[in-house]
Amino acid sequence: MDPSETIKSGFAVLVGRPNSGKSTLINAAVGTKVAITSDTPQTTRHRLRAVLDREDAQVVLVDTPGLHKPHDALGEELNRSAMLALNDVDVACLVIDASQRVGRGDERVAAIVSAAKAHRILVITKADLVSQEEAESQLRAASKFAEFDEALVVSATEGFNVDGFIEAVVRFLPKGPRYFPRDMPTDQPLEVMIAEFVREKVLRKTRDEVPHAVGVAIEEFDFDERHDLARIRATIFVERDSQKGIIIGKGGEMIKAIGTEAREDLERLLGDKVFLDLRVKVRKDWRRDASQIRRFGYGEGL
Repeated sequence: MDPSETIKSGFAVLVGRPNSGKSTLINAAVGTKVAITSDTPQTTRHRLRAVLDREDAQVVLVDTPGLHKPHDALGEELNRSAMLALNDVDVACLVIDASQRVGRGDERVAAIVSAAKAHRILVITKADLVSQEEAESQLRAASKFAEFDEALVVSATEGFNVDGFIEAVVRFLPKGPRYFPRDMPTDQPLEVMIAEFVREKVLRKTRDEVPHAVGVAIEEFDFDERHDLARIRATIFVERDSQKGIIIGKGGEMIKAIGTEAREDLERLLGDKVFLDLRVKVRKDWRRDASQIRRFGYGEGL
């Protein structure tokens, strides 16, 4: 960076209950897919940093797992990761789903945000799912939980007021250096992103108890420069034989569909053709095993 260059730079963390729209908002803000999304709670398991770089500012948006009442070691680790993300940030954003009635869970998250030594922004998301009056009602109700420096309504899927959200964050950032290279959209290791893109397709294709029990490990990842081909071998872990059967599907149809959709995302991510080999294995009750949670890199990352 040019020593004479003066920009706004810093970190803004997004926290909220599960499935509140944090990851979708971050993807919309940076203009590319860096975080996986689905309508399944606990989709986000990594504390991800996405970089929005402008001529006058560099905003590091921190995505976090949804805060919830944990039922196993994985849930406890995800909550811990989300709360640790509030340390040493410049802006703390409380994200609330406009389509879900504001309640005690949101109030508990607001109390956590209030304790952070940072500027506070209230963000009501998914405005496209409700009327303007309902969104404004949610905004008024949530505003009572804490003192906020700014409050706004957005729809990340429709792009409504996403720029307004970015400008609000930039206003509260201090002057400083660019923390990341200008062409770096996220600090996530490539292997983590690959595993997450595979897991996203499992979440989107399956229902009931299966998504929560899924973990993905990359066993092999290398480039064949001669053929411009990325070879990836990944294992999808579940906790029950019945879950394995659901993911494989009749005649292998489900695992094939998961692989096809994941490969399309991975080819866009890597800019090369991808050969993706997916296996499914059972690891009983892995969500209750702290060592297995760490192996998958969930919570605090690898």
